[in-house]
Amino acid sequence: MTRINLRQMAVNQSATIVAIKVGGELGRRIREMGLVPGTTITVKQRAPLNDPVALRVMDGTLTLRNNEADFIEVEISPETSSNNN
Repeated sequence: MTRINLRQMAVNQSATIVAIKVGGELGRRIREMGLVPGTTITVKQRAPLNDPVALRVMDGTLTLRNNEADFIEVEISPETSSNNN
């Protein structure tokens, strides 16, 4: 399976979070939003300049700025890895 950071995911691509690579206040805030290792996410859409990105997490939608997404490492789901273009 391929590991990338969340910023590199394409729209409609799904992945599982494997690591949050930041500590402190930002790391705490990311984890409080439910973005913890083992969580499955799907990129639903991006703003016109690709920032922010809307994610489907559990039964909700949240947005992250790219500078926050850079700290989240994900493992691409095999069924969506060929649809990233």
